[in-house]
Amino acid sequence: MDDDRYGRDVLSGDWKRSSRPAPTPTDAVRDLVVEESRSGFTGAVVRVEAGTVELEDWKGRVRAFPLSGSFLIDGAPVALRVPRAAPQGRARTASGSFAVGDARARVARQSRIFVEGRHDAELVEKVWGADLRVEGVVVEYLEGVDHLAEVLAEFRPTADRRVGVLVDHLVPGSKESRIAEAVTRGPHGRHVLVVGHPFVDVWQAVVPARLGLTRWPEVPRSVEWKHGVCEALGWPHDDQADIAAAWQRILGRVRAFGDLEPALLGRVEQLIDFVTVDQG
Repeated sequence: MDDDRYGRDVLSGDWKRSSRPAPTPTDAVRDLVVEESRSGFTGAVVRVEAGTVELEDWKGRVRAFPLSGSFLIDGAPVALRVPRAAPQGRARTASGSFAVGDARARVARQSRIFVEGRHDAELVEKVWGADLRVEGVVVEYLEGVDHLAEVLAEFRPTADRRVGVLVDHLVPGSKESRIAEAVTRGPHGRHVLVVGHPFVDVWQAVVPARLGLTRWPEVPRSVEWKHGVCEALGWPHDDQADIAAAWQRILGRVRAFGDLEPALLGRVEQLIDFVTVDQG
């Protein structure tokens, strides 16, 4: 008779594995950010092919790993798999709205949405472009909020010719907030809505995880923000062409509204509503 007075040997079997949570099955969809646990390499999925998954990190380096390997998302184990076919249903736009099938772009309204710069306009177009075309809303950029009063004086907003303005770094006490307050009190204030997000630049409105980052780099006030970010991330930043290339890398990671911070999403939706409400 085998009498085990002291119980089972706690070191027998795979005691390390027994304490780990089971990996969660996860589709390896493009731009999903994961960490390969053995190497610590973190990057976004760029390709799944022949039993391998390719990840691209924030420096643009691409490495291939077995799809059956060990991966983590936010520290939790996942089992990557080939993405399943998307269920058939009513299509949505990048903003999350239901797509309007076979809809032609509406003739442009007189109302406009103004944003500060080219990068803001490109980001709004990428996520809300389909919606804006259906609504007939044109987005223009100001090349800086300092020119807002002059632009409004020339545009001459009315009840049927409204203007929505998206401003970067709209926080109490900032230059941008003082300009917004002056416009609201001015002759066109009734037909103009100025809203903004708290980020220094619209780059920050992109969720940092889309680039494999936990957060955007801290940049001293003495350093131009975009240059400081590129330097911190190890990206070229010698001239404007380098900055433009950095933005295209960031913009390329944006696929839909879920890749943007809520602080921007709500403001853009607010502007679209303002310039389209009660207009035929």
